[in-house]
Amino acid sequence: MEEERLDYVLVPLGLLMLVVYHAWLLVTIVRNPRRTVIGLNAESRHQWVHSLMTDPLKNGVLTVQTIRNNIMASTLLATTAITLSSLIGVFVSSSSSSTAAASQLVYGNQTAIMSSIKYFAIIVCFLVAFLCNVQSIRYYAHVSFLATLPTSTGKKDSIEYAARNLNRGSFFWSLGLRAFYVSFPLFLWIFGPIPMFVCCFMMSFVLYFLDTTTNFTRELHCHTLKKEITVNDPESSVS
Repeated sequence: MEEERLDYVLVPLGLLMLVVYHAWLLVTIVRNPRRTVIGLNAESRHQWVHSLMTDPLKNGVLTVQTIRNNIMASTLLATTAITLSSLIGVFVSSSSSSTAAASQLVYGNQTAIMSSIKYFAIIVCFLVAFLCNVQSIRYYAHVSFLATLPTSTGKKDSIEYAARNLNRGSFFWSLGLRAFYVSFPLFLWIFGPIPMFVCCFMMSFVLYFLDTTTNFTRELHCHTLKKEITVNDPESSVS
């Protein structure tokens, strides 16, 4: 196979592996959320909001501090993403378009158009990460107000609304972090399609290890969740 054609074969195959994996992950989150870390954490956050908003005067400080830590994490990722995007943009705009000898480390298509596509893909990836983390900050800031509101006994609508917004902020944070993961194979694409394809292949296994839960984790979570529900709502055990 010609060196220039490797990009047209290996790069789509590598991206296809990531797309297929994330499609499987999305279906698993919808159908069997406890099998994934994202779904299991969503249930934990939902229970956390219910346990804290039952007594906002007592747990208000703890709630605000916890949400503030999440806002700081999202702010750090958003700042990193927009900084890297700006640096890459400045590097591309200031790079000389003269006919300099291409690096011998790159094995693949080394045309100017392909180089522009590589840098553009990386910039788009970081911009997506920035936007997702900004949305995450937006939801976290809104929840910091909702979680400290006094809730009447039996009024679960406001608690459910706060839990949904907290999970939405966490989902956006997960998407922003996932964009950082995807940036790794795009960075390696600069050195050719072969490192990019190998990175996509290895990252699929690494993400599977990070995104899925074990039987022990699921059983421990279910046991803890049932225990918390029994403590917070003694009538449920009677019924």
